[in-house]
Amino acid sequence: MSAATLAPKPLTFALLRLLADGEFHSGERMAAQFGVSRASVHNALSDAAGFGLTLYRVRGRGYRLPEPPQWLEIDKLRAELGDVACRFSVEILDGAASSNSLLTRRAAQGAPSGSVLAVEWQSAGRGRLGRTWHSGLGNALTFSLLWRFDCGLAALSGLSLAAGLAVARALERLGIADARLKWPNDVLGPDRAKLAGILIEAQGDMLGPSAVIIGIGLNLSLPEDVLRQVDQPVTCLSRMGARPERNRLLAVVLRELAEVLDGFAAHGFTPFRAEWERRHAAQDGEVRMLMPDGVSLPGIARGVAADGALRLETANGERQINSGEVSLRMVQ
Repeated sequence: MSAATLAPKPLTFALLRLLADGEFHSGERMAAQFGVSRASVHNALSDAAGFGLTLYRVRGRGYRLPEPPQWLEIDKLRAELGDVACRFSVEILDGAASSNSLLTRRAAQGAPSGSVLAVEWQSAGRGRLGRTWHSGLGNALTFSLLWRFDCGLAALSGLSLAAGLAVARALERLGIADARLKWPNDVLGPDRAKLAGILIEAQGDMLGPSAVIIGIGLNLSLPEDVLRQVDQPVTCLSRMGARPERNRLLAVVLRELAEVLDGFAAHGFTPFRAEWERRHAAQDGEVRMLMPDGVSLPGIARGVAADGALRLETANGERQINSGEVSLRMVQ
């Protein structure tokens, strides 16, 4: 969880959006504009550093954000989505504990396929294996997508790999061609540090229909307070020399997800298998698999099976590993 564990108050968001022009704004004028006291303005902005922002306070001039966050905006996002905008029902929230948890509840209540929840600030974003997703305000893209399938849960094997491939394709479309994939659901930078994570949660039964929540967190930049909380190598688009506008980034990722998910619904993971292997950072490399019982299983990653299982060449022959509670570690 990030340094500030609670979502910013509505007044905080309103003030930060006002400061998005990067100019100085006096506390007195902002207080008058929002009908609050100067003390309320001061208090609302006091936790800016906790949300990964640098805020200048200069006596006689007021407040300024030297690097204001890029805000998600529905109109801009719809314009970027263009002809596929009708396939998505997007809601942008200032703050939520977890977009996946919230959209999972809405899915159970009948939310339509293509529902998207994008959250500016997640106080309890979740990753795979119970990990917490760390980010600051505006320096990550965190959203969840609901997609409904006619098939049952048994036919969804390999979906997390397909979703990762969609993210890698989107980054390549934006000129970021050196992103790599890690089995089963991470996107890495060229230095093998984690750039994005994907969390898949499914509802339904073995025969169908089924609904899947695809949660994605993608690092745009990494403030020092966020880096201090992370216990694994991480990277971000800015360190890779890229910083696409967030609305365009989200739109391109959603476009690629729609294309991949349509293909997956029709043919499963098989059509994506060869491309996924070409992008796999550990392909034909030495790895260690950390098994649920604590055993470390060494081997060579020889690709993936048609259902997305990892093909591991061990001293005792090839073994196929399903994701579950298994974790892959690449050996340098």
